[in-house]
Amino acid sequence: MKRKQGLFAAVLLLILMLPVTVYAKDDGKIHEGIYVDDMSISGMSGQQAKAMIENYIDELSSKNVELEAVGGNKVWVTAGELGIRWKNPEIIDEAVSLGRTGNIVRRFKELKDLEKEGKKYELELGFDRKDIKSVIEEKCAVYDIKPADASLKREGGKFIVSEGQSGETVDTDASVSLVKTYMEKLWNRDDEGNVKLMVVSKEPEHSAVELAQVRDVLGTYTTSFSSSGSGRSANVRNGCSHVNGRILFPGEQLSIYDCVSPFTEENGYYLAGSYNNGLVVETLGGGICQVSSTLYNAVIRAELRVDERSNHSMVVSYVDLSADAAISGTSKDFKFTNTTEYPIYIAGSTDDNKNITFTIYGRETREEGRTLSFETETISETQPEGDKIIADPSQPVGYIVSQSAHTGYSANYWKIVKVNGEEVERVKLNSSYYQAVPRTVTFGVAGDASGLMSAAIATGSVEHCRNVAEGLVNAANAASIAAAEAQAQNAAEEAVD
Repeated sequence: MKRKQGLFAAVLLLILMLPVTVYAKDDGKIHEGIYVDDMSISGMSGQQAKAMIENYIDELSSKNVELEAVGGNKVWVTAGELGIRWKNPEIIDEAVSLGRTGNIVRRFKELKDLEKEGKKYELELGFDRKDIKSVIEEKCAVYDIKPADASLKREGGKFIVSEGQSGETVDTDASVSLVKTYMEKLWNRDDEGNVKLMVVSKEPEHSAVELAQVRDVLGTYTTSFSSSGSGRSANVRNGCSHVNGRILFPGEQLSIYDCVSPFTEENGYYLAGSYNNGLVVETLGGGICQVSSTLYNAVIRAELRVDERSNHSMVVSYVDLSADAAISGTSKDFKFTNTTEYPIYIAGSTDDNKNITFTIYGRETREEGRTLSFETETISETQPEGDKIIADPSQPVGYIVSQSAHTGYSANYWKIVKVNGEEVERVKLNSSYYQAVPRTVTFGVAGDASGLMSAAIATGSVEHCRNVAEGLVNAANAASIAAAEAQAQNAAEEAVD
């Protein structure tokens, strides 16, 4: 009992000795002697202290930092662009509660410590990795030196290989870590910062040694466009030039549409005939399918993998049945992949005799004595029936255009492999169907006589339509002559008067 009374007396004495401030009305302000770094927050409310620190960070946001990219190029950015932020705002709440929480002894001790030593909190800054990465990619990577692959060209019947060149590039992930570490732990906030980014060398993807493997003819094919007009001939030559010199490394795919498009005058194309829904129509790039078909035949002779190939809607004259490869917008394309272990080079050329040739060069690995041949197997033949008559309201009466009939076919295309003259393999490459199209005759129906021409077309007789058209043209000519004669007679009579 006496011990408890003694303890109570000691506590009472301690309370009587406490500073008056412990019992004074608490205004909630931060006690004296409290700092964040070198900034005093004494006498402030928590909200005021946070606002002061946030204003300080806003000032830091405009500080410049120098990033050193490839070649010593300097890129100036601000701390704000690097995503500066306040990592430990909870220190303000802790400062406000200092001397106000816990039992009376603890509070007393905290206040006495403040009087003697004060309290300093460390302001921790953080920087956002995404923001740093964006800055590096958008402002620093522009100075990267891209490696140059070795190049290959064919001149005078020989291949010329040029060495590549290594490059330098910023290692983005490593540089982000460097910048983040520097800004958070090493940056003197009063001065401009400097960070040398991580720069690494980058070797060319393809070497001269690799390209030097290209030396053998793997497949070649030639077709003739001697019957083509000037526009179609120009399109064949132009399309060939867009494919010539292409290099495909192992596993790479080539799209002929991507090579030769767009079909515009600016890209070197002219109006020429092409197939469209069973008709021959004038389009920019007409004749380009002969380019893809010639290349298709070189590709299958090189025994590369054909990924996409389509036949024409009607038969073509420059290759056998099923040996064609049509292009039509993006709906029909010819694509193939280099399935060899070495690069291949595509050489395309045209000559003065209107021949187009594609030759695929690479490294020959097929066994000696292996030969290929190709064979069309006609499955069925369909003769066109009747005539197709088309009325064209955009053309005058007397306009007549005739398109010959096309026989329809169903055919297979076979590859026959022989070794030392003995057949060892027979592979069906494709099956193709070509529609039968009757003779198509287009008649102009514009003008006053459109009703008569429409009635003639309704009979379904081409000859009757021709006769009506000729009669209407002759009548129109006669009327024109009579009108001219009458006009001349009137002029003569007026002259006499």
